[in-house]
Amino acid sequence: MTVALASAHETVAAHRDEGAAELFGITELCGEFGITPRAIRFYEDKGLLLPRRINGTRVYTRRDRARLALILRAKAIGSSLAEIKHYLDLYGAHGEGRVQQLKYVRDRTDEAITELEKKRAAIDATLAELRLINQTVRTALGTRG
Repeated sequence: MTVALASAHETVAAHRDEGAAELFGITELCGEFGITPRAIRFYEDKGLLLPRRINGTRVYTRRDRARLALILRAKAIGSSLAEIKHYLDLYGAHGEGRVQQLKYVRDRTDEAITELEKKRAAIDATLAELRLINQTVRTALGTRG
């Protein structure tokens, strides 16, 4: 372990309060979520994560960890950073916007499902056409072969 990394771990460990919110270092979050420190700093730069700083070291709370999980999940289903930020901002300081978050997710997923169903229908139509062309070509080759 490098001196800087050891120092970061010591800083986080020294500021953990019994019974208080659990704290995480950037290395812990990277390991848990399989991402790089650069990715976490990118989300910080975009205002999606707001870690505390203790002696210059980034310290993440359980809330930051939960936000990171939500960011990665939303990204995986194709949400833009702006949509993710909007969703996270709806929550509020103490969860007062949870109902608005749920409604936003409901509306967003309804739209995404509709869009994907349209794409699937178009793919199914294209596949049917390709199968017809393929079979026609196979038949033509069979009679000439």
